[in-house]
Amino acid sequence: MEDLVNRRCGWAGTDDLYVKYHDEEWGKLVTDDKTLFEFLVLESAQAGLAWITILRKREGYKKAFYNFDVEKVAAMTSDDIDRLMLFDGIVRNRLKIASTITNARCFIAIQKEFGSFYNYTLSFFPEQKPIVNNFKSLKEIPVTTPESDAMSKDMKKRGFKFFGSTICYAHMQATGFVNDHLVGCLCRKKTLADCPV
Repeated sequence: MEDLVNRRCGWAGTDDLYVKYHDEEWGKLVTDDKTLFEFLVLESAQAGLAWITILRKREGYKKAFYNFDVEKVAAMTSDDIDRLMLFDGIVRNRLKIASTITNARCFIAIQKEFGSFYNYTLSFFPEQKPIVNNFKSLKEIPVTTPESDAMSKDMKKRGFKFFGSTICYAHMQATGFVNDHLVGCLCRKKTLADCPV
């Protein structure tokens, strides 16, 4: 895979959906819990699959999980799981659907304890600030870090499912707690402007 394609991080390639996601969302700091919950749902659904598969089903996830309203998702039951197993708009994996409900309940517990999931996430970072990396090639970008190891370990203890260190790091990248846009990527400056570091 090339490091840069059309002056963008090479993983985005030329797929319109991937490019739009790369340009408008990936690496931009997310501070609101609703969007953080959306990414948590999508990232945990991705486990074992390509991210583009989940991006293509994003609207389906939005419909299936009440526009990512964490309270409504937390109140879902086994009847909802049965119903969603017949819904084409998402990955129909019973364990992943059930884990979304479990994770919503855990997410709410964290909000109560830390004030927000945003605060909780920052608690794993040095000086409670996002990290800006200066990678020049895709092969330099790690799949896990000490921060993702610590956060996923803590989340597992709290009952979260499908959120190992690799998924956790992908979540941190997607939501801008880590900025891994390559040096030379046209979006790097845009995301840095959003980063309070």
